[in-house]
Amino acid sequence: MRTGLTDQVIAQLTDYEASDLPESWKAALALCDRLSGYDHKGVIPPELYDRLADHFNEQQILRLGALLASASGWHRMIEAFGIRPDHYRSEESAPWAAAAG
Repeated sequence: MRTGLTDQVIAQLTDYEASDLPESWKAALALCDRLSGYDHKGVIPPELYDRLADHFNEQQILRLGALLASASGWHRMIEAFGIRPDHYRSEESAPWAAAAG
């Protein structure tokens, strides 16, 4: 919430391409899908790079990629080791479930 992520914005992430999020966010989210392996694996296609270049310079694209790779790796490590927050209770819904509606 401090950074401007409202429940409405979070709910749009499920289908961000059809959302009214800024085009720069959509491009960054497409890169996130690519780097996480969710969408595809392999080299970033020229169309995606061009889309990113419409909003970010080369250094920003590389920094965004490094940030996404770090976050994705951290998430995979947490999942692999079964790490849960101290306040986690298996019978409770995930905090983002309510935002998705």
